[in-house]
Amino acid sequence: MAASISGSGARICYPSAPRGTRRRAAAVISVRSSLATSSAATRNPSSGMRMIGRQWTEIQGARDWDGLLSPLDGALRGELVRYGEFVRAAYASFDFDGGAAPWSYGSCRFPIGSLLRRSGLPETGYRVTRLLHAASNYIGYVAVCDDEDEIERLGRRDVVVAFRGTATCSEWVHNFKSSLTHIPSSHGEEEAMVESGFWRLFTTPGKAHDSLQQQVRGEVGRIVGEYGGDGMPPLSVTVTGHSLGAALAVLAAYEITTAAAASSDEAAAPPIMVTAVSFGGPRVGNAAFRRRLEESGGKVLRVVNSNDIVTKVPGFAADDGDCGDVPAAARRKTRVARWLVSKMGWAYSDVGCELRLCNEGTARNVVASHDLDLYLKLVAACTD
Repeated sequence: MAASISGSGARICYPSAPRGTRRRAAAVISVRSSLATSSAATRNPSSGMRMIGRQWTEIQGARDWDGLLSPLDGALRGELVRYGEFVRAAYASFDFDGGAAPWSYGSCRFPIGSLLRRSGLPETGYRVTRLLHAASNYIGYVAVCDDEDEIERLGRRDVVVAFRGTATCSEWVHNFKSSLTHIPSSHGEEEAMVESGFWRLFTTPGKAHDSLQQQVRGEVGRIVGEYGGDGMPPLSVTVTGHSLGAALAVLAAYEITTAAAASSDEAAAPPIMVTAVSFGGPRVGNAAFRRRLEESGGKVLRVVNSNDIVTKVPGFAADDGDCGDVPAAARRKTRVARWLVSKMGWAYSDVGCELRLCNEGTARNVVASHDLDLYLKLVAACTD
């Protein structure tokens, strides 16, 4: 469902510091440009985009987007909209109703070679290399940039892993499994935990497919083997998604970075930057999961609409930093609250850095506030 909004009601809230400080936005900055209708202006994501070759590592989060979010840097804004359009293509290529062939429900509507073009992105410079499935349903794709002009503009060869949001009944069931579950870890490491439904969807194979976890690991590894090495452009992996797809993007980034760190060939492999760009994503895991992702080198930028309830669930954000200069009694209450939330299995942690947007016109509309179209309109409306 597309949101109908007005530019006059838009505002944008920026974070006052990167995630490491655990502080939220203090400033509210008016959007000076009007919101575009749909995103026709960005339908060709690479057309008219800025050259970012010299700053691509910063755009991808090498310095945790320090100085790029408030105000929103113009080059970063363009890249966020561009990646959002890749997510839109994952939605557009999904068969929601089966059409004349009911058996095709849940599959990809388009051949792999024309997926981007038929989804409304004719000239991205990227080529889809694999369709991705969660259980038995098509949920996204992997694409690699192979256009020389786009590689020059980006300053590297980029690999995009794009996921759509919830579409099937079984996916809704996984969304509501909000308890935390342990994920594999090395002996002696902290107990990293993630939302059980997301993890099950990510790791469970389907009748005709390996698990999404194995698909992502295998295809990214294959591309790195093909395009990595001396004399080749630098490589980056950008994992992006909306809603459920945003949660899967964080899990995929974790999988790629931890698999690379555990590889016996790590010393011989070229360095690869892995960044997750999430739109309207729910919470994914606990503080130990967040730390393990950060330690592995993965970067996460969460684009959040302050009116979107999905970004505030599941559980409670129970970060484990100190309580600062607060009275002893208040510190004790905070620690008790954290302990109770932890024992109930609801202790989640927000992962990565946050770009917080808001639009007053959708404050009471839960569906419109979560819509990907609205997210991309709000990002596009930001001016630097």
